[in-house]
Amino acid sequence: MINEIRQELQNLTDEEYQKFNQKLCPDTKKKMLGIRVPALRKLAQKIVKEYDWKEFLKHADDNCFEEVLLQGFVIGYAKIEIDEKLQLIKWFVPKIDSWAISDTFCPTLKIKPKDLPKVWDFILPYLNSTQEFDVRFSVIMMLDYYLTEEYVDQVLEKLDQISHDGYYVKMAVAWTIAEIGIKFNEKAMQYLQGENHLDKFTFNKALQKMRESYRIETTQKEILKQMKRT
Repeated sequence: MINEIRQELQNLTDEEYQKFNQKLCPDTKKKMLGIRVPALRKLAQKIVKEYDWKEFLKHADDNCFEEVLLQGFVIGYAKIEIDEKLQLIKWFVPKIDSWAISDTFCPTLKIKPKDLPKVWDFILPYLNSTQEFDVRFSVIMMLDYYLTEEYVDQVLEKLDQISHDGYYVKMAVAWTIAEIGIKFNEKAMQYLQGENHLDKFTFNKALQKMRESYRIETTQKEILKQMKRT
């Protein structure tokens, strides 16, 4: 089975895309084949339907970027209950060494509304990890599933407590705050204009991302510009 899947991966490789993707993901130490995400998603769905996907997870190569991403997609598409899915997520998260893996894995999980409280409790400990991509995983999960009326205040509270100094953590926090600024503008502005604990880089990056959005009014963009820390 694993040989068949690897042959399919080889058939999907694109040398030019490999070079492009390596530039996009300089943080990963994994080898890259050069396969576009839609093709990997399609293959993951095939693995879940036609193969023993649990066996694939056991034998996949953790040193290959695409095989790791494929594992994440298989976990996302597998028709299993949330407790089993969380066990697989726990197993998978240490494999993440790139923003690209984190940011495509999280939305693939398709967390159901009824499971949000359990998943929330699951992702919170990752915010205290010393590993950069553990923390980013948790923040991106918040971005993808918890920017709701019910959770937004808790999200802002938790983001404000993050102390990890990693670049990809700071960028994820800034991105999430900017999205809150778009969806819950009053809450975001109150937070940004209050006594928050964001470092200068993250604070200014959040302002920048809000100013770049077409969903933020021009008048507010001027206010955001004046708020920049120097």
